[in-house]
Amino acid sequence: MGQLLRRIAAFLGIISPIAHAYPALDITLPGNRQLHLVGSIHMGTVNMSPLPARLIARLQQADALIVEADITSSSSPFGQTTEQERLEQRLSAEEFCRLQTLCLELGTDVTPLSTLPGWQVALMLQARQAQQLGLRAEYGIDYQLLQAAKAQQKPVIELEGAEEQLGMLEQLPEGGMALLHDTLEHWHTNARLLQTMMSWWLDTKPNATQETLPSTFCAELYDVLMHRRNRHWQQKLEALPPGNYVVAVGALHLYGEDNLPAMLKNR
Repeated sequence: MGQLLRRIAAFLGIISPIAHAYPALDITLPGNRQLHLVGSIHMGTVNMSPLPARLIARLQQADALIVEADITSSSSPFGQTTEQERLEQRLSAEEFCRLQTLCLELGTDVTPLSTLPGWQVALMLQARQAQQLGLRAEYGIDYQLLQAAKAQQKPVIELEGAEEQLGMLEQLPEGGMALLHDTLEHWHTNARLLQTMMSWWLDTKPNATQETLPSTFCAELYDVLMHRRNRHWQQKLEALPPGNYVVAVGALHLYGEDNLPAMLKNR
């Protein structure tokens, strides 16, 4: 069914029939707007650099690069946060034991994390996990694209920006404890997910966008972090002036229920 729908969409000119050697889709919007929608990984390995020559060529032809946020700033990604109850009170005994075990494996002291919001602890653990798998921020796809765009003096358009992303996390109920619960529960699944997405860039699998990926978010978090953001980005992309754009968003936004390409095609 997926292949049939893709061929129909290509025939109607909604997406390009060209298979890219990295996770990407070409989408045409009314009003002469061309989007090269790239599934980015925010941290990568050294052999994910330099970027594919075809992607750099697409950027050279583009009028602008569009990203979730310009992450080339060296400032801290976290703002000032209010101290929370200690994690021992916010997690079950089983979850706290799991957290201690993971921190030991990651070489991280759990004490400095104890009074941080749940979402911040979750993101710090996920970043450590990625580093343990050999990923580094400077080899992330969006970071490399931003560096290339600035070298080419291309305009950069943010879909959200760092402040908006931080505000979204700070508005999560209970300090974002749901994100920490999911991180602890789906730790190994998340590691496999990272390795799968890395393989799309390292092994040049053009059909990566047709794979089914496991979800590591509960329904509430999926709505906030995926569905609502995809809808917001859809509206911003549909408001663009005529032109040719390279759009880099987290790879997970290209898949699953209510994914961004589907929203753009079903406008």
